[in-house]
Amino acid sequence: MEQISTNQAPAAIGPYSQAVKVGNFIYTSGQIPLTPEGELVTGDIVAQTHQVFANLKAVLAAAGATLNNVVKVTVFVKDMNDFATINEIYAEYFGEHRPARSLVQIARLPKDVSLEIEMVAAV
Repeated sequence: MEQISTNQAPAAIGPYSQAVKVGNFIYTSGQIPLTPEGELVTGDIVAQTHQVFANLKAVLAAAGATLNNVVKVTVFVKDMNDFATINEIYAEYFGEHRPARSLVQIARLPKDVSLEIEMVAAV
């Protein structure tokens, strides 16, 4: 197992890695809308979702992958009413690439953010 770390995404806020690479697979930890400097992105779900994708792209790049390598995505949302907006932004990032995905509404996320996304990629 190789631990993946980059300063282009926020540092882990607990005893875990930004991602780990095992064989040909990369497993990212969930990313929330924090800047690489650790500042919380406030505002609407659009800005928050773009920050989460920026973080995930940086972590994947540090592991030698891109969004085109992603095979599974899990999205956690605070409010299912944000689904359509998140889905639109998600489609912008993935284009015709269609990894498997789960999206669930949960009661609470770290730092009370509105969403968290984790990914699995194959390289």
